[in-house]
Formats: sequence, C-alpha cells, structure tokens
Amino acid sequence: MESFRKVIKGWLGKVLLILFLTPLALVGIEGYFSGGKSEDSAKQVNGQEISKKELEALNKSFKEQYLSYAKGDETLLNQSFIENKAMDTLVARTLLLQQAEKLGISLSDAQIEQMVAQQPSFQENGKFSKVLYANYLRSVGMTNDALITNLRQDHALKMLTSTFMDYTLVSKLDIEQIADLQTEQRTLHLASIKLDDYKKNIKVTPEEIKAYYNKHPNLYKQVAQVDVDYVLLTPTDVAPANTAVTDAELQQAYATFVEAQKKSIKPLVKHILITTDNRSDAEAKKLATDVAAKIKAGMPFAQAASQYSEDTDSKTKGGLVSAYEAGIFGDSFDQAIGSLKPAELSAPIKTQYGYHLIETQAAAVKLPSFETEKPRLMAEVQKSKSTNAFADTVNGLNEMVVGSDSLDVVAQEVKGVTVQSVKGMTLSTQHPVLSDANVKVKLFNDDVKNGDRNASSSIQLANGNTVWVKVREYHAAGVQNLAEATPRVKAELIERKAIDAAKAKIQTSLDRFKSQPAATALAESEISFESAGVFTRSAGLRREIERAAFSVPTPKAGMWSVTTAALPNELVVVAVSNVNKTTSNALTDEQLAELTKLYQQLRGQQELDDYTQYLKSKAKIK
Repeated sequence: MESFRKVIKGWLGKVLLILFLTPLALVGIEGYFSGGKSEDSAKQVNGQEISKKELEALNKSFKEQYLSYAKGDETLLNQSFIENKAMDTLVARTLLLQQAEKLGISLSDAQIEQMVAQQPSFQENGKFSKVLYANYLRSVGMTNDALITNLRQDHALKMLTSTFMDYTLVSKLDIEQIADLQTEQRTLHLASIKLDDYKKNIKVTPEEIKAYYNKHPNLYKQVAQVDVDYVLLTPTDVAPANTAVTDAELQQAYATFVEAQKKSIKPLVKHILITTDNRSDAEAKKLATDVAAKIKAGMPFAQAASQYSEDTDSKTKGGLVSAYEAGIFGDSFDQAIGSLKPAELSAPIKTQYGYHLIETQAAAVKLPSFETEKPRLMAEVQKSKSTNAFADTVNGLNEMVVGSDSLDVVAQEVKGVTVQSVKGMTLSTQHPVLSDANVKVKLFNDDVKNGDRNASSSIQLANGNTVWVKVREYHAAGVQNLAEATPRVKAELIERKAIDAAKAKIQTSLDRFKSQPAATALAESEISFESAGVFTRSAGLRREIERAAFSVPTPKAGMWSVTTAALPNELVVVAVSNVNKTTSNALTDEQLAELTKLYQQLRGQQELDDYTQYLKSKAKIK
C-alpha cells in the first residue's frame, strides 16, 4: 500500500491533477511525457518509443523524491532501483494508454476545448479569453497542441485506471473479517526465561557449524563494509588566529559588498505585446511598429501599454512584467533585454506569442551606509581570517598526511587530536563523522573496492570540520564464506540449543495448560507469569510476541492458550487467557467506510498491477 501511495504522488498523481486543471499547474509534465518522437529511444513498447529524455526526467523526479527520504544523502540511494522504477512506470503508462486507445477511451478535440474554455482561470467577464489562455501556456512552457495531447491522454488514463481503482468489488464479509482481525482484543500473560545459564555448557562442533552454514547460506549475506581509521580536526583544535581588522580591510569589504548588491539587482522589464490571435503576422508587426513610433514621438510607454498591449497582466501596470525571469518569453526576448540601455525602446521583437516592444529601467538602489554595515563587516572579516587560518593549517597537515600515508602525523602535530577506528562501517551506518556523504564517497568508491588503502586527502564536512580517512579493510557485498560466518553461525547454534533446552525444561508445564484449567496448571507450574494487559494487533508488542499471541486458538472457558516466542538471549512464554471478538461492532459507520475504502484501494491497485503485468506479457518490449 505504501508503494502505491508513492506512485500516486508521482506520475499518476500528476495525471489525475492535470485532468481537471485544479490548480492549473502543468509545470514539468511536458518534460516527462512529450508526445513527439525523440531522437534517441530508451525503450520501445509495441513499436512506440519511450525517449531517453522522458526516462531521464522521470528518473530525476524519483531521485529527488527518494533524496528527501534520505535527507539529501545520495550515497544511500539505490540508483539502479530508481532507474528501473522510472522505466517500469513509463512502460506501464505507455501500455495503459495503448490499451485505452484500443478500447476507444478518448475525448474529442471539441470536448477538450469546451473543458478548457469552462475553466474560470481562462475567463474574463464570463467569457473565454484567448489572452489568458496564452498567458497560461506561456507560464508553463507548453503549446496548445501539447496541452490538448496531454489532456486527452490523461483523461484516457484516468478512465481506464478508475475502472480498477473506483469500482473494485469488496464483500461485506471481507470487511467484517478484516475489522475483526484488527480490533480483536487478547488478554496476555508473559513469563521470561533468560538463556545465559543454558548457554554455559553448550558445545558446538565444527561439523555442526559447516552443516548449518551450508543449509542456510542466504542468512549470511552482507552489504559492503569497511574497517576504517579516521582523524577529525575542528577549528577549536587549532590555535586561534590573529583576527584584528584594519580600517583598510573594512573599507575593502564594504566596497565588495556594494558591488555585489549592484550586480544582484535586476532591471525592471516592461513590454507591450501585440499578438497574432486576431490578425496576420504582418499586421501584428505593422501595429507594433506604429506603436513604437508613437512612443518615440512622445507617448508615454505606460499609456501605450494600457492602450495597445494584449498582455492583460502587465498592461494595467504600465507594461511592467512582474518578477521577470530569463526564458519566460524565449531567447530573442532575453537577448533584446541584454542589449538595451535603460529607458531605450526596442524594435519589435518576435516570439511565439507575437511581437513585443521592450523597455528596461534600472531599479532603484538604496545601499546602507558604511557605518551601518561596519559591525556586520567586522564580524565577517574576523570569521574569514579564522577560516583562512584553519584552512592554512589543514593544507599543511594534508601535505604531511598524503606524503607519509599516515593519519598519525595529525595527532602528532595537533595536541588533543587522536586517530580513531571503526569496524564494519556500511553506507547506512549512523556515525557522527563517517556518515557525512562526502566521507562515504571516499570510503566506498571504486578505488577502495579495487584495493586502494592509502590515506585520503582532507575531506571537509558539512559542519566545517575536516577529516582524513584510511580504509584498512574492504568487505565486498555478497555471502560471507564459512570462515567469516563461523562466529555468527556458532552464536546462532548456541542460541538455538539454549532455546531448545529451555523449552524442554518447561515442556511439562506447557503441556498442563493443554488439558487442565489455568488455575490448576498455574499451581503446578514452575513458570511465573505476569499480567501484561489487553492488546490488539499492532498495539506496540514486540513482533515475535505479537505473532505468538495472535497465533494460538481462542482458549476455552477457564483455560489458557500458551506458546513461546524466542527473543535474543530470552525465551518468552506467552499465555492468552481471554479473546474479545465483539469489538468490531464498536466501529462507527465512518470508520467502517474508511476501512472499506482503504481495502478497496488496495484491491484495486493489486488488480491494476495484475492487468498491467498481463499487458506486459503480451507486449513487444525491447
């Protein structure tokens, strides 16, 4: 179910959103699913291409999604899994669209145009506005044909998938049984038997270890690991630098600040747009030229924009393009802005939206005085000096580490710094220093895999500290050999034998609960139980105990159902004295409706997955 929700947040969620244009946000979808034929093909599905551009875009989207789960640590991502997921998604989408076309599931151009025309965002004074529509297409970087193609495909996809997702049949009996399972309450009593005493005299032979290893090789798979030494250097480890600041340094810092502020200020961009919606290209160009002549003759730009511009957003603002960003109107528009002087009027510039008259104006610059900025600049210069001093120390130590291939030189040169070691470090290990993404790149790169055991050069951490690392041993991913696995196998066999011994000792007591009332069995038993309380499934019990507690049959009146659960170094005796199966009746109609909806979604997704797999089995995919 969770994977289904993640898919919904991905391309399918975008598909359903786009159908209704609420909100009207198609940003990026054209990049995912461009309708045209690409120059290079990543995959062909029944002769229809999936372009590398489509695959790369969706792969990037999935990668960004998983990076958010991994808190930005790219080393934790399974790149091949993400790439396969992106390809599987595009193949499934293509197959479903092809099937929708075979079944005749489609909207006509007239239906799509009517749907678009009815959107309030495209209406002005109660009527469809071509200008508002063109502005929308421009804002999302799409053409009219591309939008219509996407809407047609999205509608077809929604209709086909909703057949599974919205109309899956679920029986009332299924819901009742699920409700019973989820709400069933069991009264538990637990007893703990520690295994330490049982382990003292247990012996395990090499033959037993080998036989168990050969029978269970999959238990001894391991991810890539490294045994590593590292030495950490922080600014506080280094003698403080001279951070006195001169007046000349402050004046230079202020001059740099002023220059940066001036460069960061964007010019104000104003334009007048003459479209070709209701006129020919030549007529639009002539009108733009005539308006330019009027402006040069003295008509204010703002007046001309109000009277002639067909950009409804900017014409009421004197032609000002709010929050202008490069690329919004195309390259020719941007090139014109780059060549214009402040207050200079451009010649008519043609873009896909029509002809533009452009004028730029330098934004007003109000810079704080030197005295106002002085405290902040003082702190920045002092910090910069400290940072540079630390960097100089790091550079000097780095030459020594690389030259000697030893981390010990850092500990020898800097008092209080020591070389530390970690064994069995993996990509997912949480460590205050080695979990930094920049460090893990050094620990698990191809050079290390191929035998490089040299001390690294300095690695700057995200918090500003510096570390050097030296891999002592690299353990490749795969199955441990017998020698490597022997300690684990031996410990597992000792644990199992201890559990068997503990069970054998209490077996007579366990058997009594099968035939005697609980009071009698307890009186004669050597097991000491404690009342644990009343529990439902997924109510916080250890998984092993929950599995045991809900696997035994409902006890008869006055009896207990008893079993055992194995935990590390502990055998837990689990007894059930009462089972309450009537709690599902307490569910409200809203809760039952929500349960039904969730189960229907799960069943619907399973059926859609099965249907997609069927289509794949019949398709020609290469």
